[in-house]
Amino acid sequence: MQTSSRFSKYQSYCPIVLYCQHDYILGSRRVVMIEMNECKCDDLGSSGWSPSPRDRQPWMQIDLGRKYRIMAIATQGTFNSYDWVTKYMLLYGDRFDAWTPYVMRGGNMTLPGNWNYYQVKRNVFHYAFTAKHLRIYPMGWNTENGGKIGLRVELYGCPYDSYVMQFEGDDMVAYSFPRGRMRTLQDHYALNFKTLEKDGVLLHSEGLQGDSITLELKTGRLYLHISLGSSTVHNTDGMTTMMLGNLLDTQHWHYVTIKRYGREVNFTLDSQTETAILNGEFQYLDLDKQIYVGGVIEKDVPHLPGKVNFRGCMENVFINGINIIYSTQYQEPEIRLAPKKVCRKKMLYTCRDLLWKPMTFAGPNNYLQLPGFFRKNRLAVKFKFRSWDYTGLLMFTRFADELGSLELGLTEPKLVISKDERLYKVNISLFCLVSGYRLNDGFWHTVDLTAKDNLLTITIDEDESSPLKITNPFTITKYTLSRFHGCMQQIFIDDEPVDIDVMLQRKWGRYAEILLGTCGITDRCSPNPCEHEGRCIQSWNDFLCVCNNTGYKGEVCHNSVYRESCEAYRLNGKYWSGNYTIDPDLSGPLKPFTVYCNMLQKSWTVIEHNRMKSTKVSGSTMDRPYIGDLQYVNASWDEVTALANTSLYCEQWIEFSCYKSRLLNTPHGRPYTYWIGQRNESHEYWGGAFPESGKCGCAVNQTCTDSKYWCNCDADYRQWHSDKGYLSFRDHLPVRRIVIGDTNRTGSEARYSVGALYCHGDKSIWNTIAFTKSTYLTFPTFKPGTSADITFHFRTYRTNGVFVESSDDHLRNFLRIELNSTTEVVFIFMVGDGIRNVTLRSPKPLNDNEWHYVEAEINVKLARLKVDFLPPAIHKFPGQTYITMNMHLYSGAANHTLRPFLGCLRGLRMNGVPLDLEGKVDERAGIRRNCTGACLNASIPCRNGGQCIDGYVSYICDCNNTAFDGYYCHLDIGAFFDVGAWLRYDIRKEPISFDAWWANFWIEPHWHNFTLGYNTTTDDIEFSFSTLQAPAVLLYISSFSNDYIAVLLKKDGTLSLRYRLGIISYKFKLTDRNMADGFPHFVNITRHNYTIWTQVDYMDPWIEKLIPGEIPRFDSPKSIFLGRVMGKMSVDYEIQRHNSPGFMGCISGVRYNIFAPLKAYFRPNVTTPPVTTQGYVVESNCGAFPPVLGYVPWEDDPWFTDFHHPPNKSDYIYIYIYIYIYIYIYRHRIREHSWEYKILHKDNLLHMTETWFNQ
Repeated sequence: MQTSSRFSKYQSYCPIVLYCQHDYILGSRRVVMIEMNECKCDDLGSSGWSPSPRDRQPWMQIDLGRKYRIMAIATQGTFNSYDWVTKYMLLYGDRFDAWTPYVMRGGNMTLPGNWNYYQVKRNVFHYAFTAKHLRIYPMGWNTENGGKIGLRVELYGCPYDSYVMQFEGDDMVAYSFPRGRMRTLQDHYALNFKTLEKDGVLLHSEGLQGDSITLELKTGRLYLHISLGSSTVHNTDGMTTMMLGNLLDTQHWHYVTIKRYGREVNFTLDSQTETAILNGEFQYLDLDKQIYVGGVIEKDVPHLPGKVNFRGCMENVFINGINIIYSTQYQEPEIRLAPKKVCRKKMLYTCRDLLWKPMTFAGPNNYLQLPGFFRKNRLAVKFKFRSWDYTGLLMFTRFADELGSLELGLTEPKLVISKDERLYKVNISLFCLVSGYRLNDGFWHTVDLTAKDNLLTITIDEDESSPLKITNPFTITKYTLSRFHGCMQQIFIDDEPVDIDVMLQRKWGRYAEILLGTCGITDRCSPNPCEHEGRCIQSWNDFLCVCNNTGYKGEVCHNSVYRESCEAYRLNGKYWSGNYTIDPDLSGPLKPFTVYCNMLQKSWTVIEHNRMKSTKVSGSTMDRPYIGDLQYVNASWDEVTALANTSLYCEQWIEFSCYKSRLLNTPHGRPYTYWIGQRNESHEYWGGAFPESGKCGCAVNQTCTDSKYWCNCDADYRQWHSDKGYLSFRDHLPVRRIVIGDTNRTGSEARYSVGALYCHGDKSIWNTIAFTKSTYLTFPTFKPGTSADITFHFRTYRTNGVFVESSDDHLRNFLRIELNSTTEVVFIFMVGDGIRNVTLRSPKPLNDNEWHYVEAEINVKLARLKVDFLPPAIHKFPGQTYITMNMHLYSGAANHTLRPFLGCLRGLRMNGVPLDLEGKVDERAGIRRNCTGACLNASIPCRNGGQCIDGYVSYICDCNNTAFDGYYCHLDIGAFFDVGAWLRYDIRKEPISFDAWWANFWIEPHWHNFTLGYNTTTDDIEFSFSTLQAPAVLLYISSFSNDYIAVLLKKDGTLSLRYRLGIISYKFKLTDRNMADGFPHFVNITRHNYTIWTQVDYMDPWIEKLIPGEIPRFDSPKSIFLGRVMGKMSVDYEIQRHNSPGFMGCISGVRYNIFAPLKAYFRPNVTTPPVTTQGYVVESNCGAFPPVLGYVPWEDDPWFTDFHHPPNKSDYIYIYIYIYIYIYIYRHRIREHSWEYKILHKDNLLHMTETWFNQ
């Protein structure tokens, strides 16, 4: 191992482990493991490498001694310290002075490192590379607690046997097939190459039947041309062309593999693989005589027409298992060289690199300073550069005697030369357009600049006849350019070559943030990271996707700008009919298309086609049938099928008119006519009939012309008949093709037409399930590629849970979306660059059991999380990161039911593809259809108007808006009133203004609205009471006006209801019998506008009508009185008659609209409840009306004690005795004037005994 020699003090060897399986390599004949002894490399004596802090650009270099195929690297910090590397760059090569940077997928050259000193961070390379030398550049390290660079390293790989051959352009190798030809069903070609040239033929062979295969470089890209033969009968061209890569002229090794089986081909360059189905109909590749390597050279044919031979190096060329270079080196008889080489025998079996010593300008403050020749009256600079940037400073120098300075640079992409005071700007963009040049195209360009006296000459790419050669007077002015990012090489100053190593060794020059000996340029637009035909524009360290006119948006044109259906448009407020563009698979591969949306009824989607008008058919037979294909307007077949698959219902009209032309003929015979639908399947039933019934609609309706047949046309009459109807089985639609086969007889004729496709609904939106137990769903492996998006709706009362997780078997890569708290949704992922998360915090709770929309997206640039209409949370990736995902998909929990989600999920989509949640319903496992939890079939429902709050595994009852308490809102809250005692509950302290009432009325003009605490046109009153004395005022509701409501117990014990609304008073009799009998009685009064419903106990309800006119309003209710009416206010004489001496007895469960006076008094939820009492008022449920309770299972009874044995007969005897005693006391304590305070929890015991009795 070697460290940077200028400042580092120690050079030694550190531990290295190299290991791989034999199957992973090509050209290796054995598998070994190499271990080197651990060493201590820094001043402190701890293990690992730690350079001197004075080294501004430290590196560690490893010499493996021979060539290895490297698969992975693992790093660790210095033992027991704060020293570790957080990110680094890896360079590799065959020589110690020529380097290739390792580039991650997506173009990022920075590998993630460690986050502490002891854990091992392993990076598995997305493609294996071969190297003898490795160099590691730390790009970031821990600086907290005095930390610095500290590194321990392990490499994983295996020995690699290398057979290399140098090609000079006039070389080639021809391998002759053993039998003069090669006929193969499958092939496997592999080779490695490196070159400085943009063009050259690598492989070529052809056959006499037109078969051929050619592998060539063209403008820095790798092309594969392959043909299995063309067919003149079917007029098909068998040639297929595939293209991979860009900028392959970097003198770096590239690894090529071609695998073919029949017409299926996998073409791989480094880590990029392209798959294709070859054109034509043939399966075999027939090649004659030989296959050429490095070019084609025959007598009088120096190369293939229009192509040049390869110049560079090739390594380990394998043709179906034959090592061509090995055979050439050992002069096997099947090998033939170029004619000139046979005599000279100077084939080189080593790779002679042209050491131009390139350098990479990759940092934000990079520069290279070189010395010039002092006080010469002529300036000559020549160099090569390559870049993707539109702007950048290429060269800068100052003139002697303070005459100014000169700058040479790029700008959009003009070549600019400037001085301090005056500008000489050579605008060569017009010349670039004429000659086809683009100076920021990533290829090498030569700049030759000469300045003398008052003249300047610039030559681009060394073409003397080029229009880019400019000679003009030299003027001077000021101009500013940004930093240059790219590569440079072959620098000449005043016609002398510059040796960078010598310059730096002798300290004649300086540099910063430059990588020497390598050109780290990469093409981020190959393959195109922009989806859906987006256009890629790149710079040195980033790319931009132009999504204009694609129908998509986002960083990589991933997200559709359109809705998935007409139903989705309607749900988003589009209620008018018209043409809409929809995208059924959203971010999926299918393109958007335009449909007609009829929003008047169920948001119907309408797609027309070319067969809607009646089409005449004649002369067809079953052997030569008529085929009518349907071409849908604005949409491909796949797009229409996607629409049908996501719709709730589809239908399509089909009609067949016949004159002596049969349709299905017989129930068991071969059909003459049929139609083809989804999945390319033929269907033998007609409109109006059941799927696959072999019938027409008239057979279902029993209206066929001849009852012996199941279609009108099958009667085969010489008169016109028709069979028609709707096809409505969605899984068979849409209709793709009509096949007619009985119109060739004399006089036979048929006509057919197919209606437009009508679909409504969107099952992907309403596809809903509920998780009621700790479980999860599994779906097929998720393979999103470089981008992924996950969308769904959820609702829950729970505070946490995992919605979706996609992970591999060992959790090395995963995605997870979860509810982390009541207000936080977290998107957590690890896709090759450590664990990261995006957290979105909502200002409101998300566990409110309302539907919430979640959208998570990850691509090579960022991760985004969006919830409802809140601003998205975004996590940008450093540089450019490639995500690799091939993982199992879980919904409802993490792997192994960790952090389960209990609640409802709806409309789950992965990369635009809807997942069938309802297809996974399993009641036993706790997965229910629709959003139904424990509240749906609760064995003990919430009573007395309590709201059931679903916890999905369990439930609770919300009793806040009731007058009751308890687990099921079943416990009365009542009070005993002694003679003269009363209770007042203040609804408001001041009256509601007319403006406030009017605003409340128009905002929520519904009868059930209580925004102000009440609704003036609606009253809802309920309570129960028991007493032995009359008369009494049971309940009185006053107002700030003269309005009131009163329930009176008259002297004869009957009940009366008094209403005053405005100037009109109403009096209604509620009962005819004496209610002052000491038993509990229940009263329910409801008014809406003019109608009043009243019910006492279990008697039939009575309906009363108010006088028609203006809608009656109970204006500004003020207070609720129980037992007696007291205060400084005017009370009607009739009320005063019943107000003395006062009520004596029990009142329970009192509620007026949302106000519960007794509950507010005995169960206050505020510090000072608005309740006033006088006299003896104590809590008691003696006035509670006994409810009729159903059977309560033991397992659902919260008061059940788990007995170890079932109750026997003796248990039931005790229960019966207890019930008798309890009911006797309960019914007689009023008669005996025993108004003592009663313990409330006795009701629980009564409830328990009733349950036992029922069992």
